[in-house]
Amino acid sequence: MTTVLPSLRQETNSTIQPNSLQNKTSSLDSLSPNQQLLPLTAIVNSKDHLEIGGCDVVDLVSQYGSPLYILDEVSLRTACQQYRDAFAKHYQGQAQVLYASKAWSCLAVCAIVGSEGLGIDVVSAGEILTALRAGVSPSLIYFHGNNKSADELSYALESGCTIVVDNWHELKTLAHLAQEQSLEVSFNAPRIMLRLTPGIECHTHEYIQTGHIDSKFGFDPNEIEAVFAFVAESSLNCVGIHAHIGSQIFELQPHQDIGGVMVQWFKLAGDKYGLKFSELNIGGGLGIRYVESDDPPSIEDWIKTVSAGVTDAFATAGLALPKLLCEPGRSLVGATCVTAYTIGGSKTVPDIRTYITVDGGMSDNPRPITYQSKYRAVVANQMSSSLSQTVTIAGKHCESGDILIKDIQLPETKAGDILVVFGTGAYNYSMASNYNRLPKPAAVVVGSGESSLIIKRETREDLLRQDCLPERLHQFTKV
Repeated sequence: MTTVLPSLRQETNSTIQPNSLQNKTSSLDSLSPNQQLLPLTAIVNSKDHLEIGGCDVVDLVSQYGSPLYILDEVSLRTACQQYRDAFAKHYQGQAQVLYASKAWSCLAVCAIVGSEGLGIDVVSAGEILTALRAGVSPSLIYFHGNNKSADELSYALESGCTIVVDNWHELKTLAHLAQEQSLEVSFNAPRIMLRLTPGIECHTHEYIQTGHIDSKFGFDPNEIEAVFAFVAESSLNCVGIHAHIGSQIFELQPHQDIGGVMVQWFKLAGDKYGLKFSELNIGGGLGIRYVESDDPPSIEDWIKTVSAGVTDAFATAGLALPKLLCEPGRSLVGATCVTAYTIGGSKTVPDIRTYITVDGGMSDNPRPITYQSKYRAVVANQMSSSLSQTVTIAGKHCESGDILIKDIQLPETKAGDILVVFGTGAYNYSMASNYNRLPKPAAVVVGSGESSLIIKRETREDLLRQDCLPERLHQFTKV
């Protein structure tokens, strides 16, 4: 018999069977992945083990080792489809969903979202290369960043990407590159958008508020007219404007308001400077459910709100609907992945707390020590055991702050048990490090009872791959 844990699934206590990637049942289609603690295909199997995508997590750790990122393909594809389908349902103009690949940029993730018709939002030449190698069309790659180098800009132009211009230095550099390239027979004017700070704040962590006036990103409102005037006199092909108001947002009102803020600049650009904008990018920011108390809106509700706000604003301004773009990252991939660890030792500090250690920590998930982020976890090899102890999950790094989860209720554990932390698809592998010279973990994608390696586990030798030892120091080594 297979069951789900009622306390871990918000919408239903009924059994959810593993489903093929092509033939998902309506019970899974109707769930918004960002509102779930578990990946959509997660069940408790007859061994009392956690199973994802038809694969026993304990068996996955036995095969691939730990720590191990486990990506559920059904959950990721469902999130992509819900974004895409919600636009078709709620927005009367053209729309394009772009995956914010900074959340997790690797060939497999980019290939999956690309195969669902999504474009890619990138912030470096490395992310451009990854998207291109994954088969994403350059016409669907949008290049962000507040300090793009001349080399990165040239690479993006050569690749055919759209560049989201962030500041004056970048704008002038692009104008110069365009002037140089205009001498070429095959010259195509650089396709750009302008990033503006809309002045909308959201109730989120200070470090991830990116849309208010005091931000390192985008042009300030007081310089917009000068920017429009410069672009109008340049040979740049400016197709529209972009704004992003933050991340891990549970409020819908700010996204309802952003259309009204952006349309005034859209209209100003056309009426005063003759700029024919056709695209509006309202960024991303929809949150996910990391712990039971989190209550984010669904993907469809977010799209419905954004679409209504933009539609009303443009109708009031007497403008045709723009092509509407959004850039979800966390809400696409965050809840689709878990991280499996092997439990090691434990330590009880009388009358204070019990620590349980795992074979990873801040090097594979830096968010708790960086943002004080909270997570939910289970012991994958004893899913129905009673939660009999309150423990703190500590990583193995030489850092007192390397705590993954503080004061969580778990069953009695022993060395060798498998701990699984939920919601680790966004900003975990992408922010991973080799702190204490730990190799980065492997990652697998699961579906239909099969698993495939998508990122190899680094070896100890990999850690030395880029090291150089000057000749004069060889006398101190035995190499």
